[in-house]
Amino acid sequence: MKTPAIGRNDPCPCGSGKKFKHCCLGKENGTASSHGAASISEALHEALEGRQFNSLEEAQAFLNQITQQQNRQQLDEFHGLSPEQMHQILNLPFASPGLVRFPEVLDTNPVAPILNLFELLTDAIGEQGLKPTAKGKLPRNFCREAALAYWGEHSFQENTRYGGINREEDFTDLHVTRLVAELSGLMRKYKGRFILSRDCRRLLADGGLAAIYPRLFRTYIEQFNWAYRDGYPELRFIQSAFLFTLFLLTRYGDIWRPQVFYEDAFLRAFPWLLDEVPPSQVSSPDETVRRGYNWRALVHFSGFLGLAKVEPTSGELLCREYRVKALPLLSQFVQFQLPK
Repeated sequence: MKTPAIGRNDPCPCGSGKKFKHCCLGKENGTASSHGAASISEALHEALEGRQFNSLEEAQAFLNQITQQQNRQQLDEFHGLSPEQMHQILNLPFASPGLVRFPEVLDTNPVAPILNLFELLTDAIGEQGLKPTAKGKLPRNFCREAALAYWGEHSFQENTRYGGINREEDFTDLHVTRLVAELSGLMRKYKGRFILSRDCRRLLADGGLAAIYPRLFRTYIEQFNWAYRDGYPELRFIQSAFLFTLFLLTRYGDIWRPQVFYEDAFLRAFPWLLDEVPPSQVSSPDETVRRGYNWRALVHFSGFLGLAKVEPTSGELLCREYRVKALPLLSQFVQFQLPK
């Protein structure tokens, strides 16, 4: 009888949480870790050995039962999540209400760096719009004024000590906010000026920043490329696994923890990510993933969107050590539905 099949889009029975087509499909004859294709094939062969089935449908039902049992077991490397839940986190983060919910409008006005900059943008645009530069960017004077308001006098002097703000890209946080606002359809260019869209004005009128934040959040995840802000390899998976980072912060972020705690947790869950790092003479795969994860998932995502406080542990300009603690907005907006 033909061996029953695992669906290409089903959770991979190896327990990675990834889809079968993106994990162990086609790797049965290759090298594999203890959670890889070889171990799956052996486990399924053992479960099927000696059993007689009257039809392919009966065999398929048995296979489904075995894989479901395996995928519902809580795993230590997933910090109590099952492979089935991890599959939802990685592939259906906004379509798994039994696991996590994101309110369309927050109950209270959220506070986040990206919102501070968005407010400065909307105030500058106003009713008349804001004229861009010849290259279509935010005007220099506004960028300088926004940086001073955002950082404060002391930090402004520190951040511009080795180079002033002469163009939008010199103030990266503002540049990213403008890009995300445009990607989300909240602002656009019209007749040679930046304007707020009708949708943006409606949301602001109906719910203020509490209605704007969910739109910026989802756009930042789904449309903005996190690799744009740094020089590390693409490693798109760090972005795709954003909800696992938020799960870790929800579970462990009640106290200050070093960023290495979250790096360790991420690498323990997804050790195979090291194999996707391009060869480099500058840093090892482990260093590359750790630095990329810290900047993208912690500093530039969790911190920039106000879900966690991420701060350097020293005043050094190029400090690479941070400490992290969850902020109230995390539990207000990312509502996990997990049993206690």
